[in-house]
Amino acid sequence: MGKLGRFACIFVPMALTIASLICLILVFSGQLNKNMALQNDLYFFKADTKDFTENPDVLENSNLDNVLLQALTGAAKSKDLKDFYQVGLWNYCEGDTDDKNKDTVTYCSPRKANFWFNPIDVWELKNTTAQQIFPDKLKNGIDAYHKVSKWMFSAYVIAICLTAAELVVGIFAIFSRWGSLVTTIVSSAQTLFIVAAAVTSTALYGALAGTFESALKPYKIKASLGTKMLSVVWLGVAFSIASGFFWLISVCCCSGKSGHKKVVVEKTPYTYERVASPYLGHRDQGNELHNMPHSGTTTSGSAYEPFRHERV
Repeated sequence: MGKLGRFACIFVPMALTIASLICLILVFSGQLNKNMALQNDLYFFKADTKDFTENPDVLENSNLDNVLLQALTGAAKSKDLKDFYQVGLWNYCEGDTDDKNKDTVTYCSPRKANFWFNPIDVWELKNTTAQQIFPDKLKNGIDAYHKVSKWMFSAYVIAICLTAAELVVGIFAIFSRWGSLVTTIVSSAQTLFIVAAAVTSTALYGALAGTFESALKPYKIKASLGTKMLSVVWLGVAFSIASGFFWLISVCCCSGKSGHKKVVVEKTPYTYERVASPYLGHRDQGNELHNMPHSGTTTSGSAYEPFRHERV
């Protein structure tokens, strides 16, 4: 196998790490460019206000909700209330929906670290009494979202940095198992943060969508999760877990050393070997056994003859 086998062993986790990095890059790019369809489709949360109505069917508290209704109606008439709002990691985008239900993004807010979507600011309700009488459930949901969003953003940033570091350290894993061990440690940390970010964003925006849906349902304002964005996030998690597994395998296998070793042939215990004759002293042991005289014989020419006993 040698170095070629070691490279083949490292190729799989390296490819999975690259795939996880691509998924994170897509998550970071969501809602950054209003002119790119792919980025427009990647959002965590969407508020659909195109069906907003000035005549809600049910009002739990007519006095307070009427104030909110008037504020939303004023925003709708002044065109401050758009047809939809899509929330990404860095910012949000808004736009209009035509008669064929085709969404067109018209504006994307500037990028901001630790971004969170504040409907009071976005819907221009900050200077109205509506911000004071938002339903308690909606206010609590938005406050919780605001607090947790900072941790979520940090988790994604750390995850993408560790993924890049995993690729760099993974290069050294080609040459030794020690490199694989270090890469496995970095990969484990990366997996921890990307899983934490995925769980947080799924739970956070799921709760926010549920809060919007229940609190603003009477006004025909709908909320939903961005399934495409969450699919990309969890696909990145799957790639991360798989890469960590194969990095661990590379620590135990594929050492990179050549598998060719010098073969030593040992003699079997039954191999016949010539034993030097005690009658020949230090005579060359290369002579053939049949040329050696046997006890009780004498040589004559090239043949052996028995000893002749002569009388004196």
